[in-house]
Amino acid sequence: MMTLAIHDQRLAKPGPQDAALRDYDSVRRAIAFISENWRTQPAIEAMADAAGVTPDELHHLFRRWASITPKAFMQALTLDHAKGLLRDSASILDAALDSGLSGPGRLHDLFVTHEAMSPGEWKNGGAGLTLRYGFHPSPFGTAIVIATDRGLSGLAFADPGEEKAALADMTRRWRNATYVEDHDGTAPLAARIFDTKLWRPDQPLRVVMIGTDFEVRVWETLLKIPMGRAVSYSDIACNINSPKASRAVGAAVGKNPVSFVVPCHRALGKSGTLTGYHWGITRKQAMLGWEAGQLGMQ
Repeated sequence: MMTLAIHDQRLAKPGPQDAALRDYDSVRRAIAFISENWRTQPAIEAMADAAGVTPDELHHLFRRWASITPKAFMQALTLDHAKGLLRDSASILDAALDSGLSGPGRLHDLFVTHEAMSPGEWKNGGAGLTLRYGFHPSPFGTAIVIATDRGLSGLAFADPGEEKAALADMTRRWRNATYVEDHDGTAPLAARIFDTKLWRPDQPLRVVMIGTDFEVRVWETLLKIPMGRAVSYSDIACNINSPKASRAVGAAVGKNPVSFVVPCHRALGKSGTLTGYHWGITRKQAMLGWEAGQLGMQ
């Protein structure tokens, strides 16, 4: 039997919103507005009205959140920008994948090292595994961090009031595991993930992948996509020597349990369109824009 330690009252009413969560809520509303109106290049006043803040507040929020202005963020989120990422990476996909996460003169992700659970552990639905979880503020809403003693095994996101549903979605993936809430124990992992000052090559973040052999191969390919690049599902299929498996690759990308760290948000449709994302298309746009801001700081 799966043991799941959940404090319903805490999840139903998480308490006063952390500043980071309030920021993301304003950003989320602004991004939703921008994604629907980017062709008209709306003024900051319209963006601010959609976000429920003043233009000055929105300007300073974006500068603090992604180190870029709202206008620059809007440009980073347009479909033309996404298509440009795809066109750019398509011609250098092999080089990008071969280079992995490291490269001179480039901010390169989380310096992840990873391992996979055995097929038997996956087949048994995580039986015998103890997974610790905690809820933490992040630039993209409440982050649900899940870990084993061997490293990070799950990362999900939720908007206010949806924490319980997001946790349930994750626990269904490994139905026979034992789940224990451990906010203090998962807090250092959350810090490592979202604080760029802690992205250090000499202290890599260990990720434990729990999935089928095919899924793990897809996730390993995602790990090799550098920040600022994007690839199509068909490109990933070719890279794992399954060129006709684009649909299966898309399904595996959708099942990625360690979002953001294993950057499934960098997978686009073949035409460069921002296809669906398990944690919401707006959040996918936010991640791409946030990364554009980080790269702009180099």
